[in-house]
Amino acid sequence: MTFTPHGDHLIAGERVSAEGKLSSAPASGNAFEFSAGSPELVAEACAAAHAAFSGFAATTREERAVLLETIADEIDARGDEITEIGSAETGLPEARLQGERGRTTGQLRLFATHIRDGAYLDRRHDTALPDRQPLPRPDLRMMQRPIGPVAVFGASNFPLAFSTAGGDTAAALAAGCPVVVKGHGAHPGTGEIVGDAIVAALAKLGMDGGIFSLVQGGTRAVGEALVTDPRIKAVGFTGSLGGGRALFDLCAKRPEPIPFFGELGSVNPMFVLPEAATARGADLGTGWAASLTIGAGQFCTNPGIAIVMDGPEADAFVNAASEGLKAVAAQTMLTDGMADAYRSGARRVSEAAGVKSLLTSTCEGRSAAPYLFDVPAEDWMANEELSEEVFGPLGLVIRVKDAEQMQVVAANFKGQLTATLQMDEGDFDLARALLPVLEQMAGRVLANGFPTGVEVADTMVHGGPYPASTNFGATSVGTLSIRRFLRPVCYQNLPVALLPADLQAD
Repeated sequence: MTFTPHGDHLIAGERVSAEGKLSSAPASGNAFEFSAGSPELVAEACAAAHAAFSGFAATTREERAVLLETIADEIDARGDEITEIGSAETGLPEARLQGERGRTTGQLRLFATHIRDGAYLDRRHDTALPDRQPLPRPDLRMMQRPIGPVAVFGASNFPLAFSTAGGDTAAALAAGCPVVVKGHGAHPGTGEIVGDAIVAALAKLGMDGGIFSLVQGGTRAVGEALVTDPRIKAVGFTGSLGGGRALFDLCAKRPEPIPFFGELGSVNPMFVLPEAATARGADLGTGWAASLTIGAGQFCTNPGIAIVMDGPEADAFVNAASEGLKAVAAQTMLTDGMADAYRSGARRVSEAAGVKSLLTSTCEGRSAAPYLFDVPAEDWMANEELSEEVFGPLGLVIRVKDAEQMQVVAANFKGQLTATLQMDEGDFDLARALLPVLEQMAGRVLANGFPTGVEVADTMVHGGPYPASTNFGATSVGTLSIRRFLRPVCYQNLPVALLPADLQAD
């Protein structure tokens, strides 16, 4: 390997070492030593972010847009090294890392365009009505303002697009909020080199180093210290239900509770309607198998559950899915812990009442091979554990008796990131009946596609009711995600010269 990490934290533009150490656990190549995070380092980073906030909040939209574009340029300049260490740490193929880097820099540049436009500020002006009876109306102006320093937790499954300079960081910086990132222990070297790119961009533009800090992982106390620091005003998190819920509860229990924007897990149900099953059930089974196994199934939008009406069409769907999964070799998972959790989840599903194993696997160490199970709808609805996410290439088919039972099954799902309808024109009546349930269930409803692959765009919603996320009105992907780190402020009778620059021209 040509790239060797320096192993330090990045606090307010400076490299900071610590006595405590942690070692990376790469999928291949050499392990490296990194300084471990601590509550003391978190406090130092939060203090710097707090000190930088007022100045950063006062920057122009153009200044922040240039910062985002410069960060993207600095990341691209380190592209080969990012791919090298990212692939070694995570086991992800080079092509996947290169694509994810493009998504990361693309969303930084998208936010630059978005804030230049200015529409996100939602500026409003009710002019004064001094002669109104029985009471005059004051001059009222409103716009969105940054909320303060934001904590971001790096994600395990997206070492670039959902981590150090990922969507949460991009949205917070675009809004004018300093960021403190807690790096993920699965890819500390990748987090470090991307952090170096952000620090370099700030230095190149002469901006306050406190706008960004990276504290590498450590004990659970590091994350707890970050979300409970009184200078942090919001948290962005992508991770497990258990870990996210614990942090969410800490945010709620603070003397000043703060919003916790957590993406926690989803099985992303796919409903195969009867006409579609009859016309192309085998093709849908093959496509589902391919979607299940992308990236070893380590996508938050992985469609882990398919719902089909029992009968020959369901058999054709299942047989094609089974053949497609058999052709997929074992893949390397992101961490040893994830591989262990995947096998444990597969055992839990296989031992549940009514579940039939259609494809079992033998996978050891950090590898994962596909599993496929099916279960009658009655047994699935009787066992809440069967609706829980198994992170990896595992598929569960729920067989329903008829359209009415399919609607009952749909109503039994908890909150999801996505829900998919595989349908033909003859299925529209059933789809119309299902749609209100799916709208209540998921943040994104798809027709005749697969949810793996999240477009970074103005219209994207990547979120959903709990437990898919902790705030059903938010998205962690797309330009709407900036709204998480803004709040409306109304200015009444304030002299124009004292208004924020973006309101003075109104």
